[in-house]
Amino acid sequence: MDRPFRPLDGVRVVEMSHMIMGPSCGLFLAFLGAEVIKVEPPGGDKTRDLGGMGAAFFPLANRGKKSVQLDLTSERGRDALHRLLDTADVFVENFRDASLSARGADLDALHRRYPRLIVASHKGFLHGPYQNRTAMDEVVQMMTGLAYMTGPSGRPLRVGSSANDIMAGLFGTVAVLGALMERDKTGEGRHVRIGLFENCLVLVAQHMIQYELEGRNPPPMPEREFSWPVYDIFETADGRQMFVGAVTEGHWHALCDLLGLDDLRSDERLQTRMDRINARDWTLPRIAAALAERTSEELAKAFEPLGIPYSPIARPCDMYEDPHVMRPGGLVASKLPDGRHFRAPSLPFEVDGEMFDNGGDVPRIGQDTAAVLGALGLDEVEIAAARGAGEKERAGA
Repeated sequence: MDRPFRPLDGVRVVEMSHMIMGPSCGLFLAFLGAEVIKVEPPGGDKTRDLGGMGAAFFPLANRGKKSVQLDLTSERGRDALHRLLDTADVFVENFRDASLSARGADLDALHRRYPRLIVASHKGFLHGPYQNRTAMDEVVQMMTGLAYMTGPSGRPLRVGSSANDIMAGLFGTVAVLGALMERDKTGEGRHVRIGLFENCLVLVAQHMIQYELEGRNPPPMPEREFSWPVYDIFETADGRQMFVGAVTEGHWHALCDLLGLDDLRSDERLQTRMDRINARDWTLPRIAAALAERTSEELAKAFEPLGIPYSPIARPCDMYEDPHVMRPGGLVASKLPDGRHFRAPSLPFEVDGEMFDNGGDVPRIGQDTAAVLGALGLDEVEIAAARGAGEKERAGA
């Protein structure tokens, strides 16, 4: 189908957020066709200047957006923000409530002033005893038990990505989409609040429920009680590591046949799944030894047609050589303000058999200020006052 999938075409989103959680929500809305206007302070979003693992935060989460500089410590800047909100369908934010009020965006006042506006507030916690605490991804992973479940006993570990922030931004997107659908019927907006802590609870819910049903806390995942006969990482003949699973009767038989372990397949002590799970202490060394005689490439070619779950242990950089990732639509290209290009994953779904093929470029600081504010009726003097004195040169305006 030639018609692009842009269900939010015509929806204007004003985003006033930083780091990953709020910007991820804006990113997903932009992918779906919304016009997302990122409001930045005169010096730009501080996330732009992060290094190390934080260097990717701004480019990843701010593709395809417009950037408008506003000095919200000034009356002119706050007036311009309200001129902008008057044209908006959605306001995405992730600041403390008191900080928002100081910037002229008191949430209660916004609802009274713009009854059709949908406000998506991305916070550390929903309302309750913790609502005013400072939260970060790592903090809530420690609080909810996710870090406990990820590392071995005594060594809690955070998940190896900003999974909570990104997933919370996705929940923000879901809430916004629902509120937009409802507004079509009622004509009124909603204020939705998304909690990073509560998001993490969703991720550990399976372990919470296990405790609820069995009355005992499950051990960390590295020490878990296995539900499958084979579900482990093994060494191969070429010195690589490979995850291999055998979770069905068919998997077990196929793996034994492939590795020449006929005695395990026919052993009377290994005729049920529970038999095999209980025998892991002596069957896994046999399986490990057989796997260690073959290369990872040999095993991959053999496992694929047999339907055996497997994977080499890959690094993020390996994704740029993975044939499935590199297929058409798997990655989308974007450009940074300094001219460099990068490739990032598209959204993880297809529409009519196709993935999104355009993530958009990363805006330079304030590159759309004049165009966006000019369309609202502000003249050059008013625009300069609203964006903050002395910032034109850095913004490239």
